[in-house]
Amino acid sequence: MDLALTSLNFYPVLEFFPNFLRGVATTIVFSITTILIGAVFGFGMALLRMSRNKVLSGIANFYISFVRGTPLLIQLYIFAYGIPTLFPSLNIGIYTSGVIALGLNSTAYVAEIYRSGIQAVDPGQMEAARSMGFSRSFAMRKIVFPQAFKNIIPAIGNEFVTVVKESSVVSILGIYDITRVSDLVKASTLKVFESLIIAALLYFMITTILTYFVNKIEKRLNVYALR
Repeated sequence: MDLALTSLNFYPVLEFFPNFLRGVATTIVFSITTILIGAVFGFGMALLRMSRNKVLSGIANFYISFVRGTPLLIQLYIFAYGIPTLFPSLNIGIYTSGVIALGLNSTAYVAEIYRSGIQAVDPGQMEAARSMGFSRSFAMRKIVFPQAFKNIIPAIGNEFVTVVKESSVVSILGIYDITRVSDLVKASTLKVFESLIIAALLYFMITTILTYFVNKIEKRLNVYALR
């Protein structure tokens, strides 16, 4: 073991550190785009999921169950290779395919975050608002959702952390993220373990920073809730 550890040499790998930084930038931008898609479409999907219309609720429920019940890698392949095969004229590009696949995957999980946050609010709040003559949509926007907000935001923050880690699968498509850079550096330097360690540390640094801010936001919201 001691001999193996002393044989480690990070210098050849560190020469490619600017490339790793480019990979970090790609990973962060990719993750932000993904979580924004999830946050926007997830809200709409959550409303459909809670709709009294059984058709709309059934469609949303099937979508969420299908996405959560199938591997992300398969979904990625469908958008990157399956759809272009079925529709050759539809040239959306590898990067866009990755964003769409991860965004729609995140939509399913964020939709459940919204739904659980909204349903955690006392149903009496909606009933009271309706009895006062407010419409259901108005009561949802002005009364229910603001109370659910403190439960939703930290959970979405945690989803953001998860997206950063899961985004590594897009390296299979050749997208220049941290994992892809690590693969290229391994091939160039033959320093497999060292390249993986650098990649792991970069992911750990990003997720640690994000987790720190998520915890800060959660504490702040808890303080406001006690006032």
